[in-house]
Amino acid sequence: MNDIERCISLFERKAKLVALLAPSFPVAYAYPLIVARLKKLGFMAVLEVSAGAVKTNEQVIALLKKNPHARFISSPCAGFVRMVRKDFPQLVPFLAFAADSPMIATARIAKEKYPDCQPVFIGPCFAKKLEATEDYPDLNILVLTYRELDAVFERFKIGEGIDATGAAFDIAAAKTRTYPFDGGLTQTSGLKGLLKDEEIRIISGYKRLPAVLEEFQRNPKIRFVDVLFCDGGCINGPGIISTLSLEERKKKVLDFADG
Repeated sequence: MNDIERCISLFERKAKLVALLAPSFPVAYAYPLIVARLKKLGFMAVLEVSAGAVKTNEQVIALLKKNPHARFISSPCAGFVRMVRKDFPQLVPFLAFAADSPMIATARIAKEKYPDCQPVFIGPCFAKKLEATEDYPDLNILVLTYRELDAVFERFKIGEGIDATGAAFDIAAAKTRTYPFDGGLTQTSGLKGLLKDEEIRIISGYKRLPAVLEEFQRNPKIRFVDVLFCDGGCINGPGIISTLSLEERKKKVLDFADG
């Protein structure tokens, strides 16, 4: 049974499901219509994963303050973590696993507020499926890409012509809505108020990552590397169906964040 079939089965059994919507969603869906469609589908609540990103930021800053000489590589990106494990195992100790990824932090929020629920993360990333099943099986997170969500919408005939009056996130956070851009963590966490520019490296795109990781090993002055695996960040994830350019995708997210 694939994840689309699993999700359909859960809805048919009237399971208590909470949607965790990744901050790249404006590239694929209009707000608040997407919340209305998810509620119509049967989700008991819809949480903005940017709320979990706030927790991630707090944990990253706490790590750096607690360890003023330590060096870290950000680990919210599941694709990047797997690349490090495979190609740079010597750098695994530097991964900031003490800070939950936004998906995991939001799932914990969902479990606290809705104790009997199953979280369903909806986003642009296939690697999140491995993070959920391999790294955090206890949270029982079902991961759907936007492509897969569209298939579930199609199965239950939930189009875009429904009334979205009054629809809104049950838990939201505005200040981290730019998280899916390269440098999103650095820009939204206040990291630049804690570290000097020369102590930070911001990078996206898997082809560029080896050079930065090699520099991190050579240069002990680099204290934090902010990494996203996809070129341009999560707005360019493979689970998004869009003909928009990177700049057009970024504008969609910024328009929502500013609105």
